[in-house]
Amino acid sequence: MKFGWRIIVGSIVGFLGSAFGNIGGIGGGGIFVPMLTLIIGFDTKSAIAISKFMITGGATATVFYNLRQRHPTLDLPVIDYDLALLFQPMLMLGISIGVDFNVIFPEWMLTVLLIILFVGLSIKSFLKGVETWKQETIMKKEARKNSRIDDIATAEDGAHYIHTEGPVKDKTKELRKKVSMVDNIRWKDLGHLFAVWIMILALEIGKNYTTTCSGAYWAVNLLQIPIAVGMSSYQAMRLYKGKRSIASKGDQQPRWRVWQLILFCCCGTLAGTLAGLLGLGGGFILAPLFLGIGIPPQVASATSILAMAFSASMAVVEYYLLKRFPVPYALCLVGVATAASVVGQYLVRKVIAILGRASVIIFILTFTLCVSAVLLGGVGVVHMIQKIERNEHMGFGNLCMYTAKN
Repeated sequence: MKFGWRIIVGSIVGFLGSAFGNIGGIGGGGIFVPMLTLIIGFDTKSAIAISKFMITGGATATVFYNLRQRHPTLDLPVIDYDLALLFQPMLMLGISIGVDFNVIFPEWMLTVLLIILFVGLSIKSFLKGVETWKQETIMKKEARKNSRIDDIATAEDGAHYIHTEGPVKDKTKELRKKVSMVDNIRWKDLGHLFAVWIMILALEIGKNYTTTCSGAYWAVNLLQIPIAVGMSSYQAMRLYKGKRSIASKGDQQPRWRVWQLILFCCCGTLAGTLAGLLGLGGGFILAPLFLGIGIPPQVASATSILAMAFSASMAVVEYYLLKRFPVPYALCLVGVATAASVVGQYLVRKVIAILGRASVIIFILTFTLCVSAVLLGGVGVVHMIQKIERNEHMGFGNLCMYTAKN
């Protein structure tokens, strides 16, 4: 493949996809895959692998950027590590399940599922954005009416006022000053996340050296369950007993019930399964879910991206070992995605500070989901039509025969 207009146009689309995707907390895979296949011309398998690489690059850069950032209204990191510890292990387990299901389910079924899922999430996110926008508008009006916002020195403090419904005091300003990255990271929790990532990655790599459907294959697969379930259950137990809390919710701390925590873990598994099934990151489910339980948009995006960085990077290592993508082109596109994510994060925080509206993130999330639905759905429909014209098999696949054929 030679350098030409396809690479240039693809890089521009990839830049925009990464910027919007990482702002919304979903990575941009729904834009990368169609761009890589339709514009640049990669085959589907290579496109999915490179897409994961781009997601990893953008997500890693975004995580690194967010490690320095603070919660918009509280004296906390913008990343909610307790939330990540609850969801990330089950997300990675789900991705492992979804990859196997991807081989079994026919492409037409995946396309229909993808369209329904993305359209539903887009509508839900849009409604959440409208609701948040209205709340911000009401608070702005109340602030102007009471003339208390005159005490606020900067636009960024205005955003703080909207969330706290009170004037900014000197003490609050001090609390919201930036701290060093070292002090802003909860190292123990981050270590737990890395430990889960390393163990599941090792099992996934080991699985590649076993015969599909053999006893060793299933043993390696099943070993992932106690690792993921154990860590998420440990975190859920601490939340249930009140030893830990989803602090990013502020004063609105509910007493978590057992069924709620089990449901959250199941949602993490479902997000991972759908991500592996559709060849995407899990952020397109986690980000709207976090918003739905009352997490501020900035925190929802940052935490979703952190969880997705682990899952996407695991897939990249596997694809690299399988030699699924050309490294030079992948590195070039990863560079584009990485730069875009940093630029996007910087600009969106400036916009939020000026407008005093964190709902901007939700609308960007909605836009990215809509574009992804159109692009991925369109590509899937085209592939279905081509298979029908060629009279190709469109039924369920056989997992145990897949590796032998490939």
